[in-house]
Amino acid sequence: MFVLENVVRKNILALKSYSSARDEFSGNDGIFLDANENPFGTLNRYPDPYQKELKKKLSELKSIPSENIFIGNGSDEVIDLAFRIFCDPAKDKALTFSPTYGMYDVSAEINEVELIKIPLDESFQIDLNCLEKYLNDEKLKLIFICSPNNPTGNNLNNIEWILQRFKGIVLVDEAYIDFSNADSFVKKIDKYPNLIVSQTFSKAWGLAAARVGIAYSNEKNISLFSKVKAPYNVSELNQKAALDSLENYSEFEERKAAIMEQKELLEKELMKISIVKKVFHSDANFILIETIDANKIYNELVMQKVITRNRNSIMKNCIRITVGTADENKKLLIALNNL
Repeated sequence: MFVLENVVRKNILALKSYSSARDEFSGNDGIFLDANENPFGTLNRYPDPYQKELKKKLSELKSIPSENIFIGNGSDEVIDLAFRIFCDPAKDKALTFSPTYGMYDVSAEINEVELIKIPLDESFQIDLNCLEKYLNDEKLKLIFICSPNNPTGNNLNNIEWILQRFKGIVLVDEAYIDFSNADSFVKKIDKYPNLIVSQTFSKAWGLAAARVGIAYSNEKNISLFSKVKAPYNVSELNQKAALDSLENYSEFEERKAAIMEQKELLEKELMKISIVKKVFHSDANFILIETIDANKIYNELVMQKVITRNRNSIMKNCIRITVGTADENKKLLIALNNL
């Protein structure tokens, strides 16, 4: 049985969060002499520390209460805060699957948390037999599941099996979910008290420069993220960028459709190229390919100013290719065919 108080660090449970100047007054009109701001300029005031307007829009879009939403400075802040909330340094453990997003390793190192990495099977799926022996480890507090997974591109199965058996927190990283046909786990946050779902405006919403990430969970879990975050963690400019994109939902759908159409075309053309040994199935906006020599191909593409992601260090001779515009994809294919 999951008990939140058994998972959260004791100092975090006892922590009294910082109260900023804007916590004491929420209006927009007034003479503001409370936060030591410069009285001149257009960006001279601190942003809404709780991103109320943005949460309201997301609440309407996802049909869940604002209290179930945390807004972070990119999804990497969500990852880092999860380590800080649930894992005591040099004591507790976290777990993820390999290969996957590299920031889980980095954040674990920064927070002095041992990160267990279980290899995915030949179909890039979770090996439940291998995982099961770790689930009763009292020091294991946190499991990261990236789905669709990066760099393999596929949705991961058996996530609910893990949620039903693990007594710690399961963070499902859905950075690429908008490109997938699978249902988001946001719909299940009421069912599983140990579930946190992270999403981002960086991918399908086209706002990578704005650094706006989201966590969805029950109100108790979200209150912990709000407690430990920096006072003004998302700038006014970035909040506005996210709000503007939500107001332009038709453009979001059009661009996503264009990416998916290009992905299908790109997959077909990549299969025809002799130096490409395999094109893996993808539920994301990128394609993983196995080549005859990833290092050589990657470097020769760079010489032609075509930049891909060399994954040879974690997957032998594999290169990850983001789906670009029709013109960009055409140039990529010409470059590959000329190697």
